[in-house]
Amino acid sequence: MPILTSHARRPLGKGGVSVPRIGWGLWRFRGDDVRAARARVDAAIEAGLDLFDTADVYGPDNGEPFGAAEALLGRVFAEAPSLRDRIVLATKGGIELGTPYNCSADYLVRACEASLQRLRVEAVDLYQIHRPDLMAHPGEVASALDALRRAGKIREAGVSNYTPAQVAALQAHLPFPLASIQPEFSPLALAPLTDGTLDQAMAHGLAVFAWSPLAGGRLISGAGARSAEVMRALAPIAARAGVDESAAAYAWIMAHPAAPTPLVGTQSPSRIRAASDAFKVIYSRQEWYAVLVAARGEKLP
Repeated sequence: MPILTSHARRPLGKGGVSVPRIGWGLWRFRGDDVRAARARVDAAIEAGLDLFDTADVYGPDNGEPFGAAEALLGRVFAEAPSLRDRIVLATKGGIELGTPYNCSADYLVRACEASLQRLRVEAVDLYQIHRPDLMAHPGEVASALDALRRAGKIREAGVSNYTPAQVAALQAHLPFPLASIQPEFSPLALAPLTDGTLDQAMAHGLAVFAWSPLAGGRLISGAGARSAEVMRALAPIAARAGVDESAAAYAWIMAHPAAPTPLVGTQSPSRIRAASDAFKVIYSRQEWYAVLVAARGEKLP
């Protein structure tokens, strides 16, 4: 039976927020041109990629200050305040340059409040712990998330790059359910399929946001034996649907029963719009597994 990727939105937590099947990642959202930034924002909204995923640490990797991506988005909101109500806004905290991780309760609260100031909003729909801080007890992390939620500064809470055991430990101390998990997941990053991440998400109703769905561009470049094999597997599927291999790769992620949402990282308005071509792709079970075999570089048992 064909595997058709549904356009239907999925719930984010229990508060009535829903997220699209494809989101937009703002790691490379940079620059001082607010008009150009607005064009990218408009393209994402028009294409239905209305989950915007940013983080306070997005900036230094682009040669800009800490918080620069949030601040640029805040400038777009300042010029067009109505845009805020048209998106699901997610950000992340818990990385402190030079430390490198700080999920102490005091730091997380201050980090979230600083993000709100840069974004020029009163609350975010989703606040995520960016990476686990091995020196923070999950009870302390939970206390910060609970305080932020009770203060109305975050609507839902999630985690990024957590193991299933770390998710369970944090959830054990939270008085409300976590809403999401954000792993790296692509045909070149297959761990979530077998390490329990996607199984836990399905067991507990966690939304899954797949970062780097094209492996930072390495997949589409075809560089390396594995990338080349995956591209060969994707090519006939993409051709049949009349789309490019990027869309076929997004659709492969989305076809998993955990319904992962790929976070598209392109900053080109035309490429942002083209991401929705993923909905044109229909996989058979045989085709989906063929891509997995190509990605693994060996046959399945």
